[in-house]
Amino acid sequence: MRESSGHVPMVRVPVLVVLALALAFPACSPRSSAPLKRDVAFLENATKKLLDGCIIKASDGTPLYTPDGKAHYAALWTRDFASMVENAGYLMSMRIIEKCIDYLIKGIREDGAVPDRVQVDGRPVYAAGAPETPLGEPNIDNAQFLVFAVNTFLEMNFADRRAALFGKWSPHLIKGMNYIPLAASGLVWNDPVKPHSPYGFTDTVAKTGELFMESLLYWRASKMLARWEGIYGSEEGRAAWAARALAIEKSIDSLWDDKTGMFFAASRDCRQTDIWANAYAVYIDFPLGDKKDRIIDWLVTNFDRYVWKGQVRHLPKGEYWERQLMPVEKERYQNGAYWATPAGWVMEALNGRDPGLARKMFTDLIEDFRMGGICECINIGYRQLASYVNSATNPLAAARKIWANSK
Repeated sequence: MRESSGHVPMVRVPVLVVLALALAFPACSPRSSAPLKRDVAFLENATKKLLDGCIIKASDGTPLYTPDGKAHYAALWTRDFASMVENAGYLMSMRIIEKCIDYLIKGIREDGAVPDRVQVDGRPVYAAGAPETPLGEPNIDNAQFLVFAVNTFLEMNFADRRAALFGKWSPHLIKGMNYIPLAASGLVWNDPVKPHSPYGFTDTVAKTGELFMESLLYWRASKMLARWEGIYGSEEGRAAWAARALAIEKSIDSLWDDKTGMFFAASRDCRQTDIWANAYAVYIDFPLGDKKDRIIDWLVTNFDRYVWKGQVRHLPKGEYWERQLMPVEKERYQNGAYWATPAGWVMEALNGRDPGLARKMFTDLIEDFRMGGICECINIGYRQLASYVNSATNPLAAARKIWANSK
């Protein structure tokens, strides 16, 4: 046997072969991240156009950010607006954001119900559905989303304005949060006999009992209020909101399904695997302990059961909500269609375990946006409402975080 000389001999490789190898294995090329960066830039530019194009004027002259660029939803919707501000506020007008927050706060009902949306005529609407035929009681996510919008706006402002703004808005935020029904456990509660319309992207769904997504939203809003109370409010206020967040952390395991390794959407009606909410729990860094790895395992292993063209179903493929507040055809809208709204949450969860799968999801999403427009939701032979703003803003935040500075 020939002994090694201790060095590797130099081999001359033709230039054409080197180029061929670089093309065959782009990950080895220093320019391999360029297409990904272009996709992030495309989404950012598209988001800016959608945000600029969705502004309409209220009858009192207030400019309003509406959910889409076609005036299909001709009102200021609390959760859509809050998601825009949180995920793409740097692309928005700070002056208009502040006016929109005031417009929503003005519509808070005497009992604390925060509007689901406020129309251009100034009329607040508190539940999903038409004003004359609401889908259940007022939505139980509006207060949380209003807190999210205010939290982001405070962070965007110079410190010398924060104290005044928090002092102005916090009593209304607290009033709204106190309206949300809570179980003895501290989790958000929805009465099976007289249900509220729950989280707005499931506002046709009668999830009842203790609720998962809505409790995550409440936990997050409580943490935000505790933070700002600690800076500009009172120690009593800080401690009270911190206690509400802690109660949710201690009680959330009652919704855990050890068989699947995922949380149920609700404890009563619709005790089903809530894909959006599980991904959101990971995204917001809710204290999940070892359950975080199990959720990510499920998301990776079951990818083809809930993702299509980079967009996400509420429930695994072939499953549908057990109880609804209004009938929704299977494979349509909130009962089986695929949405871009939660895509960023899923991409970030996947990226920690399988970066290639996360990249595939994002590139598939952008390809669909380029080919068919940025829709509210899609399915085979079905595309609903092009130019839907949250479909762009929400994935943008995750994409910028994961890939904008990739090399």
